Amino acid sequence: MNSVNPEEPKKRPMVPLILVGGGLLVVLVGVLLLHHALSGVNDIALAQEPKGVTAVHARAAPYKPLRRYVGTIDAWISANIGPQLVSAYVETVLVRPGDSVKRGQVLATLDCRNTSALSNQIREQARAMASTQKALAKESERVGSLASGGFVSPNEVEQKSAESSSKEAQVLSLQAQLSGSNLQVADCILRAPFDGDVGDRTVDPGAFVKPGMTVVTVVDRSTLRVTANVPESDFAMVAPRSPVTVKVLATGALLGAAITRRAPQADETTRTIHIEMDVQNRDRAIPSGTTAEINLEVGNPAPSLEIPLTAASVREDKATVFEVKDNVAHKAVVKLLGEREGRLYVDTSMGEGTLVVTEGRGALLDSDQVTVKTDEVPAKETALSTGKSPVQGRATAVER
Repeated sequence: MNSVNPEEPKKRPMVPLILVGGGLLVVLVGVLLLHHALSGVNDIALAQEPKGVTAVHARAAPYKPLRRYVGTIDAWISANIGPQLVSAYVETVLVRPGDSVKRGQVLATLDCRNTSALSNQIREQARAMASTQKALAKESERVGSLASGGFVSPNEVEQKSAESSSKEAQVLSLQAQLSGSNLQVADCILRAPFDGDVGDRTVDPGAFVKPGMTVVTVVDRSTLRVTANVPESDFAMVAPRSPVTVKVLATGALLGAAITRRAPQADETTRTIHIEMDVQNRDRAIPSGTTAEINLEVGNPAPSLEIPLTAASVREDKATVFEVKDNVAHKAVVKLLGEREGRLYVDTSMGEGTLVVTEGRGALLDSDQVTVKTDEVPAKETALSTGKSPVQGRATAVER
């Protein structure tokens, strides 16, 4: 027989109590979690809550339209120096970029021994032929003197005269060949055509060059030509003698100049007008072949309001902004006058001091409630205080 543990009946009544207590605990935790979840629900629609935005006050600022173009600074004279008549190996190149040269200075030499020998050969042939022609001419004179006495026939006189003339023509032909050969010999010595600076050196000694190839480039920078192509709609604004300001990007220098030349017709492909300005550069501080910004003031200063570029959406000549009045955002469309360095210039219809939204515009609708945080940006110097005009926003920059 199995033995029975007298303590087992006493433990069985505790199991139901434990189960009931655990179930009540689970229910209590569920009730608490449900209450916590319901307490975080927002019963107010988000559209009815004020939206947080950042705004600034529109400032009054005089505006003067200005056209900005991108141009190129070219040397007044530029020459690519190389052989024009002969093909030969480069013997020496005596200059480097940046060297100053004088007119007639030797820049490079070519190995033209063959051309020089040919020139000497033609010279000697011409000399021999000239001696022969001189002897024939004297013989022709003697024969002619005998013809008057009837000692020689007229036919013989004519033959001697024709032979002398033929030799004379051959001498002239050889002299012409000698002149051409001398030009080829001279072409083997490359000289500077004017005073200037060496802008580029394209070959070194030992290279083989042909007619038309460049060995050295020489530029004269004492006077520079600033050239640009402007839209055809600005033709009347770029009349000769119109004052402009030229900014040299290579050095940061600001130069005062005037439009010197304006093309009488537009380019057939780009429909742009070519203009040029002459700028003195006697100290040669400005490099050629670099970029320049050309600023041209147009019209008279006009009253306007200055706002950040982030405060508006621009489409053609209209700017869409949100004005804030009594914590309500109102959508408004104003006329755009111009743009400069992240600032927009609009007409004065909004009124000076109007709050315009700069951050949070994308989430706004007309007549939305807002809470405003002002973020004033220090006013930039205006055209009257700096002597510079805001850039007209619709001006087109055309690069040459």
